[in-house]
Amino acid sequence: MYYVYAIQSLVDYRIYVGLSNDYNRRIHEHNLGYTKSTKPYIPWVLIYQEQCETRVSARVREKYLKSGCGKEFLKTKYSRVAQR
Repeated sequence: MYYVYAIQSLVDYRIYVGLSNDYNRRIHEHNLGYTKSTKPYIPWVLIYQEQCETRVSARVREKYLKSGCGKEFLKTKYSRVAQR
């Protein structure tokens, strides 16, 4: 099983989308500063996750959620802050 997840920074409310076979571990790693691109925006909170059968299907979904339409979907439905 693979998971596509979206996390949101409590610093500036940006959204990061990723995939992993263990999203809890991965979010923990983001919050420990192991990922260069997310380190400056710690802490992160989970706002969305979905399960996929294969890595390929998870990658397709991840690419969608990273697109403009996908980010707008996440901001509208799952963001922890009011729309600016």
